[in-house]
This record gives sequence, structure tokens and C-alpha cells, in this order.
Amino acid sequence: MTDANALLRPAVWQDRIFNGDWIAAHGGVHTFTEPATGEQLGRVGLANAGDVARAASQARTAQPAWGASDYKERAAIFRRAAAVIAGHHDELATWIVRETGAIRPKADLELREAGAHLQEAAAMLTQPKGQLLASAAGQMSIARRMPHGVVGVISPFNFPLILSIRSIAPALATGNAVVHKPDLQTPISGGVLIARVFEAAGLPKGVLQVLPGAAEAGQAMCSHPDIAMIAFTGSTAVGRSIGELAGRNLKKMSLELGGKNSLIVLDDADPDIAAANVAWGAYLHQGQICMAAGRILLQRGIADAVIERVLAKARSLPVGDPMGGQVALGPLINARQVQRLHAIVEDSVAAGATLLAGGSYERQFYRPTVLANVRPGMRCFEEELFGPVASVTVFDTDQEAIALASATTGCLALGVISPSLARAMFIADRVPAGHVHINDQTVLAEAHAPFGGCGTSGNGGRHGGTSDWDEFTQWQWMTVKTEAPRYPF
Repeated sequence: MTDANALLRPAVWQDRIFNGDWIAAHGGVHTFTEPATGEQLGRVGLANAGDVARAASQARTAQPAWGASDYKERAAIFRRAAAVIAGHHDELATWIVRETGAIRPKADLELREAGAHLQEAAAMLTQPKGQLLASAAGQMSIARRMPHGVVGVISPFNFPLILSIRSIAPALATGNAVVHKPDLQTPISGGVLIARVFEAAGLPKGVLQVLPGAAEAGQAMCSHPDIAMIAFTGSTAVGRSIGELAGRNLKKMSLELGGKNSLIVLDDADPDIAAANVAWGAYLHQGQICMAAGRILLQRGIADAVIERVLAKARSLPVGDPMGGQVALGPLINARQVQRLHAIVEDSVAAGATLLAGGSYERQFYRPTVLANVRPGMRCFEEELFGPVASVTVFDTDQEAIALASATTGCLALGVISPSLARAMFIADRVPAGHVHINDQTVLAEAHAPFGGCGTSGNGGRHGGTSDWDEFTQWQWMTVKTEAPRYPF
């Protein structure tokens, strides 16, 4: 990671923020650590409200030329950026593993998907940007998509690269400039990495600004008049605050928030396949995924068989430093998350849930946990866990499964496991969810597919595919007449 040829060599970015050049921040510096070891990984510049104001002004100045640039040249930048990621894959994966506590396959997935988002952004440049509307003779009536101007992106720590670039890339592709604030826990994977990739790909200066910062910087982005849109991914609680402040300033918003997602296993499913889906949906990246299967709903006839198999997995999955060996689960992102998760588990057990496995931790390593006899009203049933806990509720009828899965104010994803597609579809059609997966678990996303939640999981926005046009542009009606009319007064 200190190789002179490395893309992320600290000599370039340490103690700095990015405005097209690497400059000092007025908010000082921020030190970030490796969750698995507690060791210092590096220091980045810490942006304050003044840095945000300067970045927003510079981005607004740079945007018109970028929006008017040749579409082929813009598409080539995204393709070069994807090639830069592929060419530095091992180096970038190591940073993701160390900074986020991810296992290597998760880091590999994140890099591949980031490349896919960049390729999708390149493809947007040759897609239609408008519609020819009906009009009278002698004139044209056109609806065309126009950039907002400057888009502010605020991203989280869990999948920092994907959850940043899925907004940054289409925002840039549609002609906007971007001011981006990555999470301070993952400023490299979610910020510096992206800045360096676009820098290497030839993105014009000023079009992308990357400012690691605390709440002050996020609030400034939501308030500054030069930023027309906020794309936020994170918790529902913070999303409410972001939405309130951005809404007060009449900004366009895209909010993708937390959710309580259900994985329903019907009694005609294969227990081995069902258990594999349960473990993957609950334990992948230590459960720190907004799409994680937070409710495992098992039909009574298959419940014991599935629980037995999930228990075997939970007891055998190795937990440890992803850089130190072959492990399935790494650390949670910080000690605060560990304490919050453990309190949910303990409170749920006190309320009558049965702890079958796990429920303990060392430092930030939380063991894969299985809670049975979970009922509505318990914290593990009601709250987003964001940790490696399989929270199991048994149901009898399909209608009961629908009621249990629907008992939430916000849901990103729903999974239903059953060879009976008619039964599964009947259930899926009756549970509100941002996306639904028949015969799969809940943690799925692809760059070309619309992604987002409903209710308190989001404000109705979607990332991916044609949805990006809806998020990052606004319609403009334009008429063209062969000559100006003579009005009567």
C-alpha cells in the first residue's frame, strides 16, 4: 500500500481533500483506523462548512462546460475509470478489506460492481435524452432531460465504494457536477479511491469534489444554494434529518435508508437450500447491509430442519481479521455498533427469545447469532439489526407470513423460498417492498436494475438503469417555431 506506483499511495492524499487537485482542508485532519486491529490506517483532510461552500461554488462553475462536452469524450472517461479499477484491483481490494472489515470476496464484489456502474454510466451517454411531443404544424414540442447542476452525494461505511459511485457516476453522466462526502470511517474506499480513479481517467478539474467530513459538512451540503440535489444513503434516523434540512431548502432528494427485510421460507422448500439462503442473507458482511434478512420467517413444518442447519453454520463460520486468514465474518465497523447490537440481543432474550448460538463478542468481532421464538414487539423483530443475527419467527399459514413481513414501516427487500411459484408470487404481491426475490435471499443488487426502498426505507427514489435518468435530471419543455406568432395585444 506504500508502493510508489500505487494508485492510493498516501503521499498523494494524506491530510487533503479533493477539488481536482489535492488541497488542505480548513477543518483540519481526520485519523481513521482499521476495525479489525484498531491500528491507524491514515489521515485525510476534514472538510468544514467553508470547504463545502468553496467546493459547491467551484463545482457550479465547472458544471456548464462539463454538461456541454462531447458525449463520446464523457463516455470514454467512464470506461477509462472502469479500466483503472480493474487494473488496480488487488491494491484497491486490500484497502476495502482493511478499512471496512470486509472479507476479500466482498471487496472483490464491490470492485466488480463499481466497474459495472461506470460502464452503465458510459452507456447512458448514447441513450435518448428526451421525447418529441405532439405539436401543431410549424412548430416542434420537445421534452428534454436537463442536469440539476450540482449534486451532493453523502454515502455510508458499509459498502462505501458501491454506495458512493452508484450516485456519482450517473450524476456525472447526466451532466451534473458532484460534491461528495464519504463516511469518515471509510474515507478511502468511499472517497479518495473514487477521486483517484476519475483523476487517472481524465475527468476535468472541479467537476468532482471529494470532502470527507462530519455532520457539519453534510448540513452545509443540504443548505448551500449551489447544490441542487442531495443523494443520501444511510440510516433512517439520519435520513429524516437530511430530508428535513434539504427539503427546507427546496432541494431534490434521493434518500435510500435502512429497512426491516424479511426472508420467508415456505414448508415445501428444501431445508439445505433454505438454510444457505438464511445464513447468507443474515451474516454476509457481518449483517451490515441495508438489504440483510432481518426477519427469518419459517413455516412450522420446515422450521426445525432449517434452524438445525443454520445453527450448524453459525457455530462453524470462522470469525476474525480478514487480513489474517480465511474467515467468513470480519469485525463490526466500531465498538458503538457492537454495543447497540448486543443490547438488542440481550433485550430480546429478556423478552422471551431463545438464544441458540452466538450472542457474544470479542472486541469488534460479533459471533454469528441465532435467536428463535422471536415475536412481534421484541427489539430483534422491530429494529434493523446491522449485525450477524438470524432472528427467527415461526408461522403457520401463508396469510400469517404476509402479515408478519408487512408489519414494518419500511422495507427494502423481500425474499421468498419455495418451489411453488404461485404461492411465492401470491405472497410477494402482498408485501410492500422495494425489490422482491423469489427463490433467493434479500441481499441482491445489480447496476442496471432499479434499487430502492419503500416507506421509511426511502422517499421513492431509485438507483440503477433507467431510474438514474429520473433521479439525476429534470424535465424541460422546449418549443421551437418557424416564426414568432403575432399576438393580439
